[in-house]
Amino acid sequence: MTTRPLPMKVPAPGLPARVRIHEVGARDGLQNEKETVPTPVKAEFIRRLAVAGLTTIEATSFVHPKWVPQLADAEELFPLLGDIADVGDVSLPVLVPNERGLDRALALGARSIAVFGSATETFAARNLNRTVDESLAMFAPVVARAKAESVHVRGYLSMCFGDPWEGAVPVAQVVRVAKALMDLGCDELSLGDTIGVATPGHVTALLTALNDSAVPTESIGVHFHDTYGQALSNTLAALQHGVTTVDASAGGLGGCPYAKSATGNLATEDLVWMLDGLGIETGVDLDALTATSTWLAGHLGRPSPSRTVRALTPSPSSSPASHKE
Repeated sequence: MTTRPLPMKVPAPGLPARVRIHEVGARDGLQNEKETVPTPVKAEFIRRLAVAGLTTIEATSFVHPKWVPQLADAEELFPLLGDIADVGDVSLPVLVPNERGLDRALALGARSIAVFGSATETFAARNLNRTVDESLAMFAPVVARAKAESVHVRGYLSMCFGDPWEGAVPVAQVVRVAKALMDLGCDELSLGDTIGVATPGHVTALLTALNDSAVPTESIGVHFHDTYGQALSNTLAALQHGVTTVDASAGGLGGCPYAKSATGNLATEDLVWMLDGLGIETGVDLDALTATSTWLAGHLGRPSPSRTVRALTPSPSSSPASHKE
Protein backbone atom coordinates (compact mmCIF):
# COMPACT_ATOMS: atom_id res chain seq x y z
CA MET A 1 0.00 0.00 0.00
CA THR A 2 1.06 3.59 -0.64
CA THR A 3 2.42 5.42 2.41
CA ARG A 4 0.96 8.92 2.72
CA PRO A 5 1.37 11.52 5.48
CA LEU A 6 -2.37 12.16 5.67
CA PRO A 7 -4.77 11.41 7.13
CA MET A 8 -2.95 11.12 10.43
CA LYS A 9 -3.97 7.88 12.15
CA VAL A 10 -5.77 8.60 15.40
CA PRO A 11 -7.69 5.52 16.56
CA ALA A 12 -10.94 5.91 18.48
CA PRO A 13 -12.00 3.49 21.22
CA GLY A 14 -14.65 0.89 20.64
CA LEU A 15 -14.20 0.51 16.87
CA PRO A 16 -13.35 -2.66 14.92
CA ALA A 17 -9.74 -3.27 13.93
CA ARG A 18 -10.66 -4.16 10.36
CA VAL A 19 -13.57 -3.44 8.02
CA ARG A 20 -14.52 -5.35 4.89
CA ILE A 21 -15.67 -3.03 2.14
CA HIS A 22 -18.36 -4.51 -0.08
CA GLU A 23 -17.66 -2.63 -3.31
CA VAL A 24 -20.83 -2.03 -5.35
CA GLY A 25 -19.58 0.39 -7.99
CA ALA A 26 -19.62 -2.02 -10.92
CA ARG A 27 -23.23 -3.03 -10.28
CA ASP A 28 -25.12 -0.51 -8.16
CA GLY A 29 -22.83 2.29 -9.25
CA LEU A 30 -23.26 1.78 -12.97
CA GLN A 31 -26.82 0.48 -13.22
CA ASN A 32 -28.35 3.94 -13.37
CA GLU A 33 -26.00 5.28 -16.07
CA LYS A 34 -27.99 6.32 -19.14
CA GLU A 35 -25.18 5.72 -21.63
CA THR A 36 -24.14 2.10 -22.01
CA VAL A 37 -20.69 1.44 -20.58
CA PRO A 38 -18.79 -0.99 -22.86
CA THR A 39 -18.30 -4.46 -21.42
CA PRO A 40 -14.48 -4.33 -21.67
CA VAL A 41 -14.50 -1.07 -19.67
CA LYS A 42 -16.59 -2.72 -16.94
CA ALA A 43 -14.21 -5.68 -16.83
CA GLU A 44 -11.19 -3.39 -16.57
CA PHE A 45 -12.93 -1.36 -13.86
CA ILE A 46 -13.44 -4.50 -11.77
CA ARG A 47 -9.88 -5.63 -12.42
CA ARG A 48 -8.50 -2.27 -11.26
CA LEU A 49 -10.66 -2.37 -8.13
CA ALA A 50 -9.17 -5.76 -7.28
CA VAL A 51 -5.63 -4.50 -7.84
CA ALA A 52 -6.42 -1.60 -5.49
CA GLY A 53 -7.07 -4.15 -2.74
CA LEU A 54 -10.83 -4.57 -2.69
CA THR A 55 -11.72 -8.20 -2.02
CA THR A 56 -15.52 -8.13 -2.39
CA ILE A 57 -16.56 -6.58 -5.70
CA GLU A 58 -20.17 -6.90 -6.80
CA ALA A 59 -19.80 -7.61 -10.49
CA THR A 60 -23.20 -7.44 -12.18
CA SER A 61 -26.86 -8.42 -11.99
CA PHE A 62 -28.72 -11.23 -13.71
CA VAL A 63 -31.97 -9.34 -14.01
CA HIS A 64 -33.99 -9.20 -17.19
CA PRO A 65 -32.27 -6.76 -19.60
CA LYS A 66 -35.54 -4.87 -20.04
CA TRP A 67 -35.45 -3.71 -16.42
CA VAL A 68 -31.78 -2.73 -16.17
CA PRO A 69 -30.38 -2.30 -19.71
CA GLN A 70 -26.96 -1.24 -18.42
CA LEU A 71 -26.42 -4.74 -17.02
CA ALA A 72 -27.74 -6.65 -20.02
CA ASP A 73 -24.21 -7.89 -20.73
CA ALA A 74 -23.92 -10.07 -17.59
CA GLU A 75 -23.32 -13.26 -19.59
CA GLU A 76 -20.62 -11.52 -21.61
CA LEU A 77 -18.99 -9.74 -18.67
CA PHE A 78 -18.74 -12.44 -16.02
CA PRO A 79 -16.52 -14.82 -18.07
CA LEU A 80 -14.07 -11.94 -18.60
CA LEU A 81 -13.39 -11.80 -14.87
CA GLY A 82 -11.72 -15.18 -14.45
CA ASP A 83 -8.26 -13.66 -14.09
CA ILE A 84 -9.38 -11.55 -11.11
CA ALA A 85 -8.45 -14.49 -8.89
CA ASP A 86 -4.82 -13.90 -9.91
CA VAL A 87 -4.68 -10.62 -7.96
CA GLY A 88 -5.79 -12.08 -4.64
CA ASP A 89 -8.65 -13.74 -2.80
CA VAL A 90 -11.46 -11.79 -4.46
CA SER A 91 -15.19 -12.55 -4.26
CA LEU A 92 -17.40 -11.43 -7.14
CA PRO A 93 -21.03 -11.47 -5.95
CA VAL A 94 -23.86 -11.05 -8.44
CA LEU A 95 -27.45 -9.97 -7.95
CA VAL A 96 -30.17 -12.48 -8.87
CA PRO A 97 -33.87 -11.57 -8.72
CA ASN A 98 -35.39 -15.04 -9.09
CA GLU A 99 -34.67 -18.66 -10.00
CA ARG A 100 -34.09 -17.81 -13.65
CA GLY A 101 -31.43 -15.32 -12.62
CA LEU A 102 -29.90 -17.94 -10.34
CA ASP A 103 -29.77 -20.42 -13.21
CA ARG A 104 -27.88 -17.91 -15.34
CA ALA A 105 -25.45 -17.06 -12.54
CA LEU A 106 -24.72 -20.67 -11.59
CA ALA A 107 -24.18 -21.62 -15.23
CA LEU A 108 -21.29 -19.14 -15.31
CA GLY A 109 -19.76 -20.37 -12.06
CA ALA A 110 -20.89 -17.64 -9.67
CA ARG A 111 -20.11 -18.57 -6.06
CA SER A 112 -21.72 -15.61 -4.29
CA ILE A 113 -25.16 -14.16 -4.99
CA ALA A 114 -27.51 -11.56 -3.56
CA VAL A 115 -31.29 -11.22 -3.48
CA PHE A 116 -32.91 -7.80 -3.26
CA GLY A 117 -35.93 -7.23 -1.01
CA SER A 118 -37.86 -4.25 0.31
CA ALA A 119 -38.99 -3.21 3.75
CA THR A 120 -41.95 -1.32 2.25
CA GLU A 121 -44.90 -2.41 0.14
CA THR A 122 -44.73 0.46 -2.35
CA PHE A 123 -41.11 -0.12 -3.28
CA ALA A 124 -41.68 -3.89 -3.44
CA ALA A 125 -44.50 -3.26 -5.92
CA ARG A 126 -42.45 -0.86 -8.03
CA ASN A 127 -39.19 -2.82 -7.93
CA LEU A 128 -40.40 -6.42 -7.87
CA ASN A 129 -44.05 -6.15 -8.92
CA ARG A 130 -44.96 -8.10 -5.78
CA THR A 131 -45.94 -7.55 -2.18
CA VAL A 132 -43.25 -7.86 0.46
CA ASP A 133 -44.42 -11.34 1.44
CA GLU A 134 -44.73 -12.44 -2.20
CA SER A 135 -41.15 -11.33 -2.81
CA LEU A 136 -39.96 -13.33 0.20
CA ALA A 137 -41.76 -16.36 -1.20
CA MET A 138 -40.00 -15.79 -4.53
CA PHE A 139 -36.61 -15.65 -2.80
CA ALA A 140 -37.13 -18.82 -0.75
CA PRO A 141 -36.26 -21.35 -3.49
CA VAL A 142 -33.44 -19.12 -4.75
CA VAL A 143 -31.75 -19.07 -1.36
CA ALA A 144 -32.42 -22.77 -0.75
CA ARG A 145 -30.91 -23.80 -4.09
CA ALA A 146 -27.92 -21.51 -3.67
CA LYS A 147 -27.17 -22.89 -0.21
CA ALA A 148 -27.49 -26.43 -1.54
CA GLU A 149 -24.75 -25.50 -4.02
CA SER A 150 -22.60 -24.01 -1.20
CA VAL A 151 -23.05 -20.55 -2.70
CA HIS A 152 -22.81 -17.55 -0.36
CA VAL A 153 -26.07 -15.58 -0.15
CA ARG A 154 -26.48 -11.92 0.77
CA GLY A 155 -29.89 -10.42 1.42
CA TYR A 156 -30.31 -6.77 0.48
CA LEU A 157 -33.10 -4.91 2.21
CA SER A 158 -34.08 -1.54 0.71
CA MET A 159 -35.95 1.38 2.30
CA CYS A 160 -34.81 0.54 5.82
CA PHE A 161 -34.84 4.15 7.01
CA GLY A 162 -37.35 5.94 4.83
CA ASP A 163 -39.42 5.54 1.67
CA PRO A 164 -40.19 8.32 -0.88
CA TRP A 165 -43.83 7.19 -1.11
CA GLU A 166 -44.55 5.95 2.42
CA GLY A 167 -42.33 8.30 4.42
CA ALA A 168 -40.86 7.10 7.71
CA VAL A 169 -40.53 3.33 7.97
CA PRO A 170 -41.16 1.89 11.46
CA VAL A 171 -38.19 0.02 12.90
CA ALA A 172 -40.40 -2.97 13.74
CA GLN A 173 -41.49 -3.21 10.11
CA VAL A 174 -37.87 -3.34 8.94
CA VAL A 175 -36.97 -5.92 11.57
CA ARG A 176 -39.82 -8.22 10.49
CA VAL A 177 -38.64 -8.34 6.88
CA ALA A 178 -34.95 -8.50 7.81
CA LYS A 179 -35.59 -11.43 10.13
CA ALA A 180 -37.61 -13.17 7.41
CA LEU A 181 -34.70 -12.80 4.94
CA MET A 182 -32.25 -14.26 7.44
CA ASP A 183 -34.65 -17.07 8.27
CA LEU A 184 -34.63 -18.05 4.58
CA GLY A 185 -30.95 -18.89 5.03
CA CYS A 186 -29.10 -15.73 3.95
CA ASP A 187 -25.53 -15.58 5.21
CA GLU A 188 -25.55 -11.82 5.59
CA LEU A 189 -27.95 -8.89 5.52
CA SER A 190 -27.30 -5.48 3.98
CA LEU A 191 -29.42 -2.66 5.39
CA GLY A 192 -30.14 -0.13 2.65
CA ASP A 193 -30.71 3.57 3.27
CA THR A 194 -31.97 3.80 -0.30
CA ILE A 195 -32.89 7.49 -0.30
CA GLY A 196 -30.24 8.60 2.18
CA VAL A 197 -32.47 9.85 4.99
CA ALA A 198 -30.95 7.92 7.91
CA THR A 199 -29.30 9.64 10.87
CA PRO A 200 -26.93 8.07 13.43
CA GLY A 201 -29.48 7.57 16.19
CA HIS A 202 -31.83 5.85 13.78
CA VAL A 203 -29.01 3.56 12.65
CA THR A 204 -28.21 2.56 16.23
CA ALA A 205 -31.88 1.97 17.05
CA LEU A 206 -32.36 -0.34 14.06
CA LEU A 207 -29.19 -2.31 14.75
CA THR A 208 -30.20 -2.73 18.40
CA ALA A 209 -33.69 -3.89 17.43
CA LEU A 210 -32.22 -6.44 15.00
CA ASN A 211 -29.94 -7.78 17.72
CA ASP A 212 -32.95 -8.05 20.02
CA SER A 213 -34.61 -10.18 17.32
CA ALA A 214 -31.64 -12.55 17.14
CA VAL A 215 -30.01 -11.06 14.03
CA PRO A 216 -26.34 -10.87 15.07
CA THR A 217 -24.24 -7.80 14.31
CA GLU A 218 -21.59 -9.91 12.58
CA SER A 219 -24.16 -10.86 9.92
CA ILE A 220 -25.09 -7.24 9.15
CA GLY A 221 -23.67 -4.86 6.56
CA VAL A 222 -24.74 -1.27 6.00
CA HIS A 223 -25.45 0.47 2.69
CA PHE A 224 -25.80 4.24 2.93
CA HIS A 225 -26.60 6.82 0.27
CA ASP A 226 -25.30 10.34 0.78
CA THR A 227 -28.36 12.38 -0.21
CA TYR A 228 -28.22 14.56 2.91
CA GLY A 229 -24.49 14.20 3.58
CA GLN A 230 -25.05 11.67 6.37
CA ALA A 231 -23.42 8.54 4.93
CA LEU A 232 -20.12 8.77 6.83
CA SER A 233 -21.71 9.75 10.14
CA ASN A 234 -24.16 6.87 9.78
CA THR A 235 -21.29 4.52 8.97
CA LEU A 236 -19.44 5.62 12.09
CA ALA A 237 -22.54 4.90 14.18
CA ALA A 238 -22.67 1.41 12.68
CA LEU A 239 -18.98 0.83 13.39
CA GLN A 240 -19.50 1.91 17.00
CA HIS A 241 -22.21 -0.75 17.20
CA GLY A 242 -19.75 -3.38 15.96
CA VAL A 243 -20.63 -3.62 12.26
CA THR A 244 -17.59 -4.62 10.17
CA THR A 245 -19.06 -4.77 6.64
CA VAL A 246 -19.74 -1.50 4.81
CA ASP A 247 -21.04 -1.13 1.26
CA ALA A 248 -19.55 1.63 -0.85
CA SER A 249 -19.22 2.61 -4.50
CA ALA A 250 -15.95 3.69 -6.10
CA GLY A 251 -16.20 7.34 -7.02
CA GLY A 252 -19.55 7.69 -5.28
CA LEU A 253 -21.45 6.46 -8.31
CA GLY A 254 -24.96 5.13 -8.09
CA GLY A 255 -28.61 5.69 -7.49
CA CYS A 256 -31.70 3.60 -7.91
CA PRO A 257 -33.73 3.36 -11.13
CA TYR A 258 -36.91 2.76 -9.12
CA ALA A 259 -36.49 5.57 -6.56
CA LYS A 260 -35.65 8.86 -8.22
CA SER A 261 -34.77 10.56 -4.92
CA ALA A 262 -31.94 8.08 -4.36
CA THR A 263 -28.65 9.82 -5.07
CA GLY A 264 -25.14 8.42 -5.11
CA ASN A 265 -23.78 5.79 -2.79
CA LEU A 266 -21.20 6.46 -0.13
CA ALA A 267 -17.95 6.90 -2.06
CA THR A 268 -15.43 4.16 -1.35
CA GLU A 269 -12.60 6.71 -1.31
CA ASP A 270 -14.36 8.85 1.29
CA LEU A 271 -14.93 5.76 3.41
CA VAL A 272 -11.30 4.61 3.11
CA TRP A 273 -10.04 8.09 4.05
CA MET A 274 -12.09 8.01 7.25
CA LEU A 275 -11.12 4.43 8.10
CA ASP A 276 -7.44 5.13 7.43
CA GLY A 277 -7.61 8.09 9.81
CA LEU A 278 -9.19 5.88 12.47
CA GLY A 279 -6.43 3.30 12.06
CA ILE A 280 -8.92 0.69 10.80
CA GLU A 281 -7.47 -1.77 8.30
CA THR A 282 -9.18 -2.24 4.93
CA GLY A 283 -6.39 -3.56 2.70
CA VAL A 284 -7.25 -0.86 0.15
CA ASP A 285 -4.63 1.35 -1.53
CA LEU A 286 -6.34 4.75 -1.62
CA ASP A 287 -4.09 6.12 -4.37
CA ALA A 288 -4.79 3.17 -6.65
CA LEU A 289 -8.50 3.39 -5.91
CA THR A 290 -8.57 7.13 -6.61
CA ALA A 291 -6.75 6.57 -9.90
CA THR A 292 -9.33 3.93 -10.82
CA SER A 293 -12.27 6.23 -10.17
CA THR A 294 -10.58 9.04 -12.09
CA TRP A 295 -10.02 6.66 -14.99
CA LEU A 296 -13.67 5.59 -14.99
CA ALA A 297 -14.86 9.20 -14.72
CA GLY A 298 -13.01 9.82 -17.97
CA HIS A 299 -15.03 7.08 -19.64
CA LEU A 300 -18.26 8.47 -18.19
CA GLY A 301 -17.42 11.98 -19.32
CA ARG A 302 -17.79 13.73 -15.98
CA PRO A 303 -15.81 14.18 -12.76
CA SER A 304 -16.24 11.84 -9.83
CA PRO A 305 -18.65 13.09 -7.14
CA SER A 306 -16.34 11.73 -4.42
CA ARG A 307 -14.86 14.53 -2.34
CA THR A 308 -11.73 12.50 -1.68
CA VAL A 309 -11.19 11.76 -5.36
CA ARG A 310 -11.50 15.45 -6.13
CA ALA A 311 -9.14 16.43 -3.32
CA LEU A 312 -6.47 13.93 -4.35
CA THR A 313 -6.73 14.55 -8.09
CA PRO A 314 -5.28 17.89 -9.19
CA SER A 315 -7.41 19.65 -11.76
CA PRO A 316 -5.74 21.03 -14.89
CA SER A 317 -6.48 24.58 -13.74
CA SER A 318 -4.52 24.05 -10.52
CA SER A 319 -1.21 23.29 -12.23
CA PRO A 320 1.35 26.13 -12.41
CA ALA A 321 1.56 25.88 -16.21
CA SER A 322 -2.15 26.65 -16.52
CA HIS A 323 -1.87 30.06 -14.81
CA LYS A 324 -0.82 32.45 -17.52
CA GLU A 325 -0.61 36.20 -17.24
